[in-house]
Amino acid sequence: MSPDLIMWILFWLVVTVSLFVDLVILNKHQGEISMKEAAVMVCVWVGIALSFGGVIYMVLGGQKALEYVTGYIVEYSLSVDNMFVFLMIFSYFAIPKRFQPKVLIYGIAGAVILRFLFVFVGVQLINAFAWVIYVFGAVLIFTAVKMIVKHDEEINPENNVAYKILKKIFPFRANVSTGAFFIRDFSAKGSKVLYATPMLAAVAVVEMSDIIFAVDSIPAVLSISRDTFIVYTSNIFAIVGLRSLYFLLSNLASKFKYLQYGVAVILFFVGLKMLAAHFVHVPTLASLGVIIFILALSAALSCLKKDK
Repeated sequence: MSPDLIMWILFWLVVTVSLFVDLVILNKHQGEISMKEAAVMVCVWVGIALSFGGVIYMVLGGQKALEYVTGYIVEYSLSVDNMFVFLMIFSYFAIPKRFQPKVLIYGIAGAVILRFLFVFVGVQLINAFAWVIYVFGAVLIFTAVKMIVKHDEEINPENNVAYKILKKIFPFRANVSTGAFFIRDFSAKGSKVLYATPMLAAVAVVEMSDIIFAVDSIPAVLSISRDTFIVYTSNIFAIVGLRSLYFLLSNLASKFKYLQYGVAVILFFVGLKMLAAHFVHVPTLASLGVIIFILALSAALSCLKKDK
């Protein structure tokens, strides 16, 4: 077998086993988890992702490993911003904590499939049409500016396309607290009306949100590498650790006010990098250093504000 095929097999093996352990064996907290436990879970997932980067170094070489780590950090930092959106979605639909992990599981499963399609199409477009890289760069810069200008704007899931379509297909019951996606109403004699629940609405909005997130995240990592394997694996390892990251950020959301601004600056940086790709070569190691510096600075400023 070729090294590339071996790495693909190893990747799916690691991801499948890790998700099985996380979702089936260790998933007993039902949404109630301490900050310490969440921090341990985050460290474990990050450790698995970085260990896989070590395997890439041994099999595919140092440059590929560097691209993977840089792409992973970019994707993980963007995932932080995504988690704030998920917090708002759960709050809007009043999803109890014990049911939130179920929504995240469906969100992760959908993202694993959708990202593969986005990555494959994105790589093929850039390889076939060189000018597409300028479009991706412009999209990232536009998104970064929008994130900064509209940082405090409240997100209303009711305006989400998936939610609007769902309400047209099914009658909706907003005032129920259940882990089921549908309930039947037997209150009227002889009536068995099937109603969609807030759980189904939350899953629909989360899945649609991930499509929107992919429009930002895929071009961002394509500024680091054009290798489909590197782009996809860095994406997926960032995604599969989202549940633990969500548990941690749900406790820390109010303590890192400037982190979202840091994510916006990273998007702006990689957007500029893509626009200048044919004129200025920015080494992957330099990109990694800039990204880590921006994240560290935004986290430090958030801590300083909290202390004041």
